Amino acid sequence: MKNLTILGSTGSIGTNALKVVAQFPERFTAKVLTAGRNISKLAEQVKQFRPELVAVFDEAGAADLERALAKDADVNIVYGESGYQTAAAYETSDMVLTAVVGAAGLMPTIAAIEAGKDIALANKETLVMAGELVMQLAQKNGVNIIPVDSEHSAIFQCLMGQRASDLDVLLITASGGPFMDMPIQSFPGVSPEAALNHPNWQMGRKITIDSATLMNKGLEVIEAKHLFHVAMDRIRVVVHPQSIIHSMVSFQDGSILAQLGIPDMKGAIAFALSFPERLPLGQPLPDFADIGCFTFKEPDLVKFSCLGLAMKAGKTGGTLPSVLNAANEVAVLAFLECRLSFDKIPVVIEQTLTYHTNQPKPSLDDILTADQWARKAAYRFIDSGSDRS
Repeated sequence: MKNLTILGSTGSIGTNALKVVAQFPERFTAKVLTAGRNISKLAEQVKQFRPELVAVFDEAGAADLERALAKDADVNIVYGESGYQTAAAYETSDMVLTAVVGAAGLMPTIAAIEAGKDIALANKETLVMAGELVMQLAQKNGVNIIPVDSEHSAIFQCLMGQRASDLDVLLITASGGPFMDMPIQSFPGVSPEAALNHPNWQMGRKITIDSATLMNKGLEVIEAKHLFHVAMDRIRVVVHPQSIIHSMVSFQDGSILAQLGIPDMKGAIAFALSFPERLPLGQPLPDFADIGCFTFKEPDLVKFSCLGLAMKAGKTGGTLPSVLNAANEVAVLAFLECRLSFDKIPVVIEQTLTYHTNQPKPSLDDILTADQWARKAAYRFIDSGSDRS
């Protein structure tokens, strides 16, 4: 029996992880659940899975959860930053699934690593912001980091049993999102509803917008750099609209290994939770006859400039990736709130990067300071209208 802490249990990844737990009750127990403000959904999860500890965003949320549960569940409820830290380091948990969205996942993940918990990593921002520090900390504490993102899970699986010295290039696939064939001239009129309509994957709002701008691929490239200890110039993005090939790895003899499957996150989640075993999920095979053929193309870095900005930030390193991530989070939220047009998301990010003074070898405090600076700067650009340039 593996005891799990699920950070972000009410989101897309967390919800799918609990489906895996429910499917294999003899294998997994959800000891700890955390969420933000979706108290009603969290209350339902607590009633079903009976965790020992639950963490929420603030004291008001804790009171709301206590009222929602009444006497229906005996659970310890904590809140705020200290509550999340307690949840991440919970003594009887064996593995922590970090499914929190954005920079908020960094400090709880670090707390879990320092507590010696193996990590199922679905929060790519942890490695985007502080990849070198986090990977060093994991090695120091003897912690395994198993990727949950479908692309990184695919690469992880392709590298199993292979020699690192034989690796040539990592090939990260991208669906291209809903606007792959839309002319760039139409981007100013894109609505949040249209951007949230991903053609293949069911994901949360923020990551779905990132997929529409291809920023998600840029963040994944930076994550892969740290996760697999590969230089940025040995990682490539390939647009694959069918989303059946989740990623590929090429080796120095010219061989290429690919991991395939239907676009359903339960496969990658279950693999991370059960590694090195594979669970009988009962997932259907892709209908290869119906698909007919796989197609590929190079990403358009003019139309999807967010990807190029991320590649540049990842190659430069230092505090720049943290700034990139923070500015993107602010710009995406502004777009979802209809305060920023879709085509101005990369403009805000580029302006924020331009005004930042990079620190090449940052401490954790430097990274967190850069994150906060970038958020304030991005908000200023949006509020002043300078994003219109």
